[in-house]
Order: sequence, then structure tokens, then C-alpha cells
Amino acid sequence: MAKQSKKYHPRLSTLMNLCEINYMLLVRLLACNNNEEVVGDERNFLISDFLSYSIKRLEITRYTSLVSICQELPNAKKKNVKQEKVRGKINSAKNEVESQFSHLLHPKMTIRLYHDARMAEVISNQDIRQVKPRYDYPNSQMHLPDEKEQINLFLKEWLQLCLKLGQVNLSLFE
Repeated sequence: MAKQSKKYHPRLSTLMNLCEINYMLLVRLLACNNNEEVVGDERNFLISDFLSYSIKRLEITRYTSLVSICQELPNAKKKNVKQEKVRGKINSAKNEVESQFSHLLHPKMTIRLYHDARMAEVISNQDIRQVKPRYDYPNSQMHLPDEKEQINLFLKEWLQLCLKLGQVNLSLFE
């Protein structure tokens, strides 16, 4: 007889704890000096010459907010014209490949902040429009059974990286 594997059950306490930590980290990263939240506000965190994160407010309501976080490549410094001519064909091929895989090179998450509950939950990630609490395994998209928990854990790591190593330009006087 074949032994049946146990069905995955989400650990609600772990997920809620992650959402609370993510809320705290996002509030720290999005804090502004005049306490006015405005749709479209964007904060950019430069981690290194090759990595930066952008957090943008998409929606603000009384009890919730919607933000997106995107991993980006910082603006490359302009090279001189001679280098561009020599590497023209290589750059055009590179740009073509980069445009085909841009969604892979720039991971993005959408997060809903629940201010009354002080929780932040990833509601969409990369190619997943709506993250379900549990997935059957195996499945056609090859999502893990605890995909929601894994994505929220990944968000926590991104936010901690922004807090530890991120450099941001803030205008102190507006």
C-alpha cells in the first residue's frame, strides 16, 4: 500500500507574525517628516551599485494602504560615445534579451497594509495575481504548498535589507 502524505495546513500564527513584522518594517521605511501620506509617493533605496528597491504608495484609504515594492537596477552611468559604438551590436543583443526577461530581472510585489490590525500582507507577487493561503502540491504552476508564507518571508528579507543597507535621498526642508 502506498503511504499518503499529509495535507499541508497553513500555520496561521506564523503567517500573522510575519505580517505584523512586515507592517512594522514598512511603516519605518515609508515614514515621512510631515505625516502626510500621498498616493504616488515613492521612496528609492540604493543598496549597491547593482541593486536598488523602489517602494511606491498606490492607494490610501481610511483603514488600508496599498504599496508596491520593486527590485531595480540603479541608473547606469553614461559611457563615452566610442565605447558605445564599439559595443553597439553587443548592447543591442543584450537589450533585446533584457526586454524579454525584464519581469524576471525586476521582481515586484504588491502589499496591502491593514492599519487597524497593524499587518502587511503580500497580495500579488511577480506572476501570481492573487496569492492563495495554500496550494495543492504538485500543481501546474509549481507553487509550494506554503507559497504565501514564503512570499511574506521574502518580503521581510527585502525590507530588512532596505533598513540595514539602503541609502535614500530625503529632502529635509520642503
